[in-house]
Amino acid sequence: MPQPPTFLLLLLLSTGSALALRLCSFNVRSFGEAKKENKNAMDVIVKVIKRCDIILLMEIKDSNNIICPMLMDRLNGNSRNSRNSRKGIMYNYVISSRLGRNTYKEQYAFLYKEKLLSVKKRYLYHDYQAGDTDVFSREPFVVWFQSRYTVVKDFVIVPLHTTPETSVKEIDELADVYTDMKRRWKAENFIFMGDFNAGCSYVPKKAWKNIRLRTDPGFVWLIGDQEDTTVKESTNCAYDRIVLRGQEIISFVVHGSNRTFDFQKAYGLTKEEALDVSDHFPVEFKLQSSRVFATNKKSLSPRKKKTRRS
Repeated sequence: MPQPPTFLLLLLLSTGSALALRLCSFNVRSFGEAKKENKNAMDVIVKVIKRCDIILLMEIKDSNNIICPMLMDRLNGNSRNSRNSRKGIMYNYVISSRLGRNTYKEQYAFLYKEKLLSVKKRYLYHDYQAGDTDVFSREPFVVWFQSRYTVVKDFVIVPLHTTPETSVKEIDELADVYTDMKRRWKAENFIFMGDFNAGCSYVPKKAWKNIRLRTDPGFVWLIGDQEDTTVKESTNCAYDRIVLRGQEIISFVVHGSNRTFDFQKAYGLTKEEALDVSDHFPVEFKLQSSRVFATNKKSLSPRKKKTRRS
């Protein structure tokens, strides 16, 4: 029996969500040698990563370059001839230099599925513009990705982990990063994500009017002020955010996919077990698959009536 167009549209949207590209951002909290040795915490971190097609990891404290190679072994097996390789699920990564003032250093890392994504360009933002020198505690490590899977064929991700006390100024400065990178690369689709510390006392309500990333309507915030991205029961703050710029990428976000992922609830952890992983929950959204989009257009387009030959 033929289904009405509304039913087909809902079915396609549901399928689109299942096949869409999932993009995640996760502050793993002091991700170094001690956490590497915590088997239970590492098992959860690997599970979180495997949910995502691309994930930004923050607060990597790794002077010996062991964290990402270890994660590759966990995700891919010990060789590229492993079972994962035969299944076509292989992760790769790109990581920044160690960033920060004085002796305290962190790294940004993107882990991504090679079958779906590739790195087009990378750039460590130079924080020396006149009048605003050294605003960022950890300069954005900007990466331009190409996607083989989504309607949006390429997008630039700008990560940021702010220092809480200067978060208002750092978030505002992302508007300058956007202007500079758009000029430098001629890119159109931008994703700003990370632990912005964008809530509670660090960004009070009166401060939003001083943040161009919020006052400019061209920037679309996917994680709202009402979200709680923290694990502790004593806090209820939307620290972690995702912001988009570019009409194409905004248009192809899967409806309802922008959210916080509560790994404590998902994996049945106690509060203590969850805090061993991180004091932040990941945030995420999905981009629509090009395959589903093509099917969607084909299925919903009106069919031409056949004419009889006399």
